[in-house]
Formats: sequence, C-alpha cells, structure tokens
Amino acid sequence: MLELHQFRHSAFCEKVRLVLAAKGLAYNVVEVTPGVGQLELFRLSGQRQVPVLVDGADVMSDSTAIAQHLEAKQPIPSLLPADAAQRAQVLVLEDWADTALAAGVRLALVQAAAADPVLRGGLLPDATPASVRSLVGALPAGVLSSLGQVIDHGGLEQLRANLQSLCALVQQRSYLVGDQLSLADLAVAAQLSLLLFPVSAGAPLAGRGVPGLADDPHLAPLWAWRDGIGAQVGRP
Repeated sequence: MLELHQFRHSAFCEKVRLVLAAKGLAYNVVEVTPGVGQLELFRLSGQRQVPVLVDGADVMSDSTAIAQHLEAKQPIPSLLPADAAQRAQVLVLEDWADTALAAGVRLALVQAAAADPVLRGGLLPDATPASVRSLVGALPAGVLSSLGQVIDHGGLEQLRANLQSLCALVQQRSYLVGDQLSLADLAVAAQLSLLLFPVSAGAPLAGRGVPGLADDPHLAPLWAWRDGIGAQVGRP
C-alpha cells in the first residue's frame, strides 16, 4: 500500500492526492505532526518537507517527482500527453503552477490568514497540539493585519491577473492543454484550493477563502472549473 506523508492543507500534497485519485490508486495517509513528526520524516526521507510518498522500498519527495513516479507505476490514464509539444506545454504549466502561481497564492493566503483567526487555525496541520492551535488563534488580529499589509502588493496584483487569464482560458476549454486531463490541470487546481477551499478541505475551511478573490464573481468560472476537475477524478 502506498503511504503519503502530508500536511492536509498543503497545495503540493493536494496535487499528489489529485494524481493518486486520477490514477485510481489506494493509499494510506500519515499526517505529519509539526516538529517531532518532521524529525521522523527527515529520518525517513532525508528532508523535512511534505509531501513524501513511500512505495515499498522507494521513498520520494517533491510533488513533481512523485507524479512522475506514479505516471510510470500506473500509465493509464496518462497525465502526460503522447504528443511531444503538448507534453512540453503540460510540464511548463506544471512548473509555473508550482513556482510563480504558488508564490502568489502564498502571499494572498498569508494576508487573509493574518486577518482571520478561523482561517489561521484551520490551516494548521491536523496533528497540531491543542495548546499551539489555541495560541495561534489568539494572536492579536490587529498586529497580524499590520504585518499582512507589508506583503508585496505587486505580487498580489500579478496573482489576480494570472487568475483572470486562467478564468478566460477555462471558459473556452475543459482542460489547459489538449482535450484530456493532464498534470497541468491537477497542479493548477491544487494551488487554487488554497484561495477558495473546496468541500474536501473539511470544517472549518470548506467554502472559506481569500477575500476579494474567492468572492469575486468574475472568477466564479475558475472555481467551478477547479471543482469540476476534482469531481472528474472522484473527489468532491
């Protein structure tokens, strides 16, 4: 049985979960406890970051490396097009989602969490001790909000522009590249999960998101596309 070591609300862990769902592969989840759990993860994999996938004797980190491993393990359905040009487009978009889009999403989420104690507490890993969870939730919102205001607003404006471009694109086609689901769709959908949390995020995050983006009616088709990708691979 595959074993996924994760933080539930990591976009990169969500990307791996979407790939596993698309491939129809069963797996067990190990929720990593901050601190001591990361030390155990280091002993297992040589690093402290999630996701980490254990497949028998193979232990691998990095969502892209994991996706490539799963593509080789379960080639059907393929998430990488056979056509060389389309395959290149998928890999470029996946890298963009994991880097530039992810950076913008982090900026927006940090700013939103600074002003919202429910969002702040909900983002903590499930295994976070209650004492730490209470402390984080009790941090003064005024202080955190002032910190959030120093965040790179140029990055946030670029994020909005990127989301608007994505929204226009998905209103014209079902998939980002070609006519079938690909790794590009899953990588982008995973990052979008942190801007408006899907049902699969569970309470208290499901339906919450980044104000100004999650509730922007012009971006509604983008969230609908994201949810459609999740539904296609069998996740709510």
